[in-house]
Amino acid sequence: MSDSSTQGITIVLHPVTDLKAATPVYTALLGTPPAHEADYYVGYDVGGQHVGLVPGGADQGMTSPVAHWQVPDIEAKLAEVTAAGGEVKQAPREVGPGRRVATFSDPDGNVLGLVQDS
Repeated sequence: MSDSSTQGITIVLHPVTDLKAATPVYTALLGTPPAHEADYYVGYDVGGQHVGLVPGGADQGMTSPVAHWQVPDIEAKLAEVTAAGGEVKQAPREVGPGRRVATFSDPDGNVLGLVQDS
């Protein structure tokens, strides 16, 4: 049987319309420069969490920040939450070496994320 436990929120992604305008605001808020900065994404590592800025996030269905829970088995957890009434928004996909993410919505339409690192 796969481990479908949740290890806590480790990533929060914020949709932004203007990445260049949002970056200094989040840098001031978090008190540290970005750990990753590109035209398609800016990410900060602070206090054991990753905070990311996603330009065009609204085009990906992000209408508010999306918290991603760390799980050891993304497929098992996604099956568990969909069996309980959640709806897959974005199936698991690779976003970097050894990292997979997926999103689902709860019955009220809130978008939630899962992340698995190998």
